[in-house]
Amino acid sequence: MNLKDPTASSMDTVETPDIKHINGQDLKKLVDASISWLRSNQQLVNSLNVFPVPDGDTGTNMLLTMQSAWNEIAEMDDLKIGRMAHAVSQGALMGARGNSGVILSQLWRGFARVLDDLDYMDSKIFVAAINESRNTAYKGVVRPVEGTILTVAKDIAAAVEISSEKTDNLFAILKDLVKAADVSVQHTPELLPILKQAGVVDSGGKGLYFLFEGMLRFLEGQSLEASATAIQPLATMDLSHILTEIEPGQDYEVVIDFQPKKDFQLDTFYENLSKIGTSIQIGEGDDMYRMHIHVPTDKRYDPIDYTMTQGMVTKIAIENLIDQMQELGKSKNHKLEFAEVKPGQVAVVTISPGVGISRIFASLGVSAIVEGGQTMNPSTEEILKAVNDLPTDKVIILPNNKNIILAAQSAASMATKTVRVVASKSIPQGLSAILRLDPDGDIEDLTKKMEDSLGEVETGEITTATRSVEINGVNVKEGQVIVLHNGELIGSFANLKDAFFEFLSRAGVEERERITFFYGINIEKPAVDDLAKLVHERYPHHEIEIHEGGQPHYQFIISLE
Repeated sequence: MNLKDPTASSMDTVETPDIKHINGQDLKKLVDASISWLRSNQQLVNSLNVFPVPDGDTGTNMLLTMQSAWNEIAEMDDLKIGRMAHAVSQGALMGARGNSGVILSQLWRGFARVLDDLDYMDSKIFVAAINESRNTAYKGVVRPVEGTILTVAKDIAAAVEISSEKTDNLFAILKDLVKAADVSVQHTPELLPILKQAGVVDSGGKGLYFLFEGMLRFLEGQSLEASATAIQPLATMDLSHILTEIEPGQDYEVVIDFQPKKDFQLDTFYENLSKIGTSIQIGEGDDMYRMHIHVPTDKRYDPIDYTMTQGMVTKIAIENLIDQMQELGKSKNHKLEFAEVKPGQVAVVTISPGVGISRIFASLGVSAIVEGGQTMNPSTEEILKAVNDLPTDKVIILPNNKNIILAAQSAASMATKTVRVVASKSIPQGLSAILRLDPDGDIEDLTKKMEDSLGEVETGEITTATRSVEINGVNVKEGQVIVLHNGELIGSFANLKDAFFEFLSRAGVEERERITFFYGINIEKPAVDDLAKLVHERYPHHEIEIHEGGQPHYQFIISLE
């Protein structure tokens, strides 16, 4: 098979290829193409979030998972497709982030298992590999849910079976696969009512579709840089996120406000920006646009020069991301003293979204903390490293987020130590669990006690809606304050006070004794104190605790005990 150079101009044309076999280097080019196309559509996938909260990170999680896979094969010159596939699988497994990333890694794991140590892949092997990828992914989820990426994997497996009966041309089969993936993704709202309510398709399934479509576009000689340009209102552009990883070439962040010329072409603007940098976001306001992009050092002024040709620039902001990461690295370890753990004792690894919450976990006896939470899910490798670095062979992991549980379980399965995952879905649940820690206790008994403790706490989360939607009878307007009770959206309000008291009422505060809230980086301390005073006045007999959580995006995380 003679695949076109992925660096060749998108203007080049190729005839419809007749591909009967592909080897390891061919697969490498296809993986590279799939990553490029997913990167171009990363923000679109992120936007397909069911709830209007700032955690729509499926596109980012899948991209970082695939970036880890690419790092594993970037320097490989092996022609054997089996070895290449296993390297992709290993890289994806170690870099898997979030539920979507873990499931994606399992798809690659099944795919590689069939190829084993083969030299090349033909149509029959391809069909078998796609089928095994589906089987492995389904087995990796305790309670598979239809209308998700799993359904798309199942539907494309059925499609390639039918296609292979008509042709042995891998290109033709891939084309049928992409069509089937598209149909399957569009059908997901019919299988998962919550998607239909939110008016979106499944984000993980859409991400998988883009990966395969990227391979197809590469074979057809189409551009992998231009995306189906997504424009968002300025109010939804969250540029205050905390970076957890900087990909090569993301040295500077550039944000530009400008008033476009009359002949401004959005698609052309986006396509030209994609030649300059990555992580492109474009927001639209009244007679103006805001452009966000990450660029290497030598191109930090290029977006400014180019945007000036497209309209009148009114505001420019340039941030050095490398410096931000260094400062973040310093703050992560600032004044944190972890519990000493001895060989044979039980240690706890926990996930924390903010330095304040990390300090609390450290004070309660955890031995290691992995930075992560909403919008910044840690990888399997990061969790596994924290486990392996501890000088004991007995470890309990507290993920504290529903989207990190699979990665934690994956890390546990790869560890050579005795590792248990207590499936905490929130910070309050994690804190409730850590209070049961006895380092000298039996790990199985401790795991059971921690699991039992999860139901003893009610969790509230307050944030700002990122889009307008109606879910479960709750009508949400973009920019309103929304509140979640144990992960379920229960209300949308004009202010924080009303949202806070709605949670307390719905969560049965009268039956509880203690109200604890952790405030985030996006709310000032005086506003926190004012709210705490109101809570105390209304519930004078309750014990009230206030902590600086330091979490991004969420003004409050609330615990009722």
